[in-house]
Amino acid sequence: MDQIIAYLTFNGNCREAMEFYQECIGGELKLQTLKDVPKPKKFPDDMKDYVVQAILEKDGILLMGTDMVDKKLIRGNSISIFLGTSNEEQLQRYYQKLKKGSRSTYPLERTHWGNLFGGLVDKFGNEWLFHCKKNNN
Repeated sequence: MDQIIAYLTFNGNCREAMEFYQECIGGELKLQTLKDVPKPKKFPDDMKDYVVQAILEKDGILLMGTDMVDKKLIRGNSISIFLGTSNEEQLQRYYQKLKKGSRSTYPLERTHWGNLFGGLVDKFGNEWLFHCKKNNN
């Protein structure tokens, strides 16, 4: 199956962010740090706990991250993590948990076409969009 995956880059706090996302969304989190790679001695000691790759998986959700950046990291607003579900209650739970320490960009509310939609910038500076398609039962 082809897919597009949200891959986030951090400045040394990838573990903290991904553990927070796991608390909010659930799922299994796998982390590999620099001390876990072959020849870890070639990296400075203060970087040993940097995350080379983090993978958070739950059902159809896949979120990846890293601390490995080879240039100055600049947070922008051109990329968002889009979290869609068909369960409104689950979407409300995700939104409320990710809202801790965040800045709201769109309140979670029903749109004029009937879907539930909202957005926020989380405490790590990442933009999230939430969507639940209107149930036409």
